[in-house]
Amino acid sequence: MKFLDSLAAVLVSISTNPTMPNEMGIKTIIDPQVACLAQNIYHEARNESTAGWIAVADVTMNRVKSDAFPNTICEVVYESPHYESSVSRKLYPYKNRCQFSWYCDGKSDEVKNIRKYNQIYTVAEQTLKTELDITDGALFYHADYVKPHWADKMDVTARIDAHIFYKPRN
Repeated sequence: MKFLDSLAAVLVSISTNPTMPNEMGIKTIIDPQVACLAQNIYHEARNESTAGWIAVADVTMNRVKSDAFPNTICEVVYESPHYESSVSRKLYPYKNRCQFSWYCDGKSDEVKNIRKYNQIYTVAEQTLKTELDITDGALFYHADYVKPHWADKMDVTARIDAHIFYKPRN
């Protein structure tokens, strides 16, 4: 991934994640890598169980550990070809060409349910502290109501809530 894509990933994370009030009531920016993971979980699985949240986090972390994907959480989450707006000079992902569809579906990425996001952020923090992987090494997943062309070339590792998880066949 190019340096500008890495920088863009962190900047997108900071700009689209809510801030959290500290003990003095002053809003502070949260850890960008945890925020990237939390935002991915939020947009991919916010209406699922805690196991569903952890499974999305596990896939994200499995990708970070894999040589086939970028090396940081934000780079994995925001992996996509980008173009620069000639007007605003901001980088935008090409529609429907992202690793995680929510990032380039053309809809707002604003976190609207702060209570749920805070719960997910806590799960994201805890996920980073453990080596447990409930997806058994999955690098891919999809909703159970779709059938992507690549699914037949993979091994199913888990079915959790509305997602089916996969890893490449050996």
